[in-house]
Amino acid sequence: MNFVEELRWRGMVHDMMPGTEELLAKEQVTAYVGIDPTADSLHIGHLCGVMMLRHLQRCGHKPLALIGGATGMIGDPSGKSAERNLLDEKTLRHNQDSIKKQLNKFLDFESDAPNRAELVNNYDWMKDFTFLDFAREVGKHITVNYMMSKESVKKRLTGEARDGLSFTEFTYQLLQAYDFLHLNKVKGCKLQMGGSDQWGNITTGTELIRRTNGGEAYALTCPLITKADGGKFGKTESGNIWLDARYTSPYKFYQFWLNVSDADAERYIKIFTSLSKEVIDGLVAEHQQAPHLRVLQKRLAKEVTIMVHSEEDYNAAVEASGILFGNATSDALRKLDEETLLAVFEGVPQFDVSRDTLLAGVKAVDLFVDHAPAFASKGEMRKLVQSGGVSLNKEKLTDFDQLITVEQLLGGKYLLLQKGKKNYYLILAK
Repeated sequence: MNFVEELRWRGMVHDMMPGTEELLAKEQVTAYVGIDPTADSLHIGHLCGVMMLRHLQRCGHKPLALIGGATGMIGDPSGKSAERNLLDEKTLRHNQDSIKKQLNKFLDFESDAPNRAELVNNYDWMKDFTFLDFAREVGKHITVNYMMSKESVKKRLTGEARDGLSFTEFTYQLLQAYDFLHLNKVKGCKLQMGGSDQWGNITTGTELIRRTNGGEAYALTCPLITKADGGKFGKTESGNIWLDARYTSPYKFYQFWLNVSDADAERYIKIFTSLSKEVIDGLVAEHQQAPHLRVLQKRLAKEVTIMVHSEEDYNAAVEASGILFGNATSDALRKLDEETLLAVFEGVPQFDVSRDTLLAGVKAVDLFVDHAPAFASKGEMRKLVQSGGVSLNKEKLTDFDQLITVEQLLGGKYLLLQKGKKNYYLILAK
């Protein structure tokens, strides 16, 4: 497989330095992508860079994932309007270990293949690097004029950011450039990849290598991923979509991909899966025949959820999705853990009732008219129950004055009332 051709048809090439494609065609190339370790999980904003490394390895080249332990302590001005918080070494090491576990799902770190992936942390070679060493070995090779010409620096200096640009951040591009120089010397790394906002930092690295030792060095960037409507990719009202289930449940993760637009699904399935061109072209054609079936979204959500989480998590997410849309059983509902139950029914009306009311037993009609007023009147509820339009915990309610007790609580806390096909109410016993 030709790596650049693979990225091209997937829409993953934004800028590429002349000679990059020729280099990749003639030899096994070691390439790296830098990852910010300011959290102990990646989010889907990192996925494009990670997928570049995955495709690189599949094409026979050697990927390096660089954890920016040193640069993460400073903050990159690219695309940012404020400095980052500085992290201590203990937090950085924890974040690095967590990120490595996540990367294991995308890259082969363990085999004895010559192109097995490696994880490196720039804190390891920067922590003992003195300011005098840095000034002598790096600073003298790159002029301030060159650094000032970078777009990310210009934006901060022209007042687009409230606080301007600190000296610490101004030196960021030199630190990143030194990473490339170090990996070029120590690992034979000739290519750095990243998002298009990193082009300035990456090319400073190629320039430093050229001026320091005349070595070969190249740059390749992918477009910054956006939504078709111009909105920010991977951001929801509740924040980032994380790869760690502690921060974004597999159900919410699956739902994110399932709910993207048709135009986005067609782009994302190329970028965020390893499916072949033939398979994707077939899926696109099938989707165009019947867009309402959402073939692309379903396959995209399946592939990414299994890759990031597991097939078991994917199946559970599909089953949970079925509950919301009415085609699941009470058994499926009872299998949900509390977090998924709340995620599935996020946004539906909720009522709190006294647990003591249920301990003694309460008639359904009293519970859902007086205590948790899902119905405006007892007459309305009686009519809907008689016509088969009311379900409790996914089972038809056959008698409007059926006794409801704590035995029926899901997880000992919840009741799920369904009124008609689409109206849900979640009742919490406190």
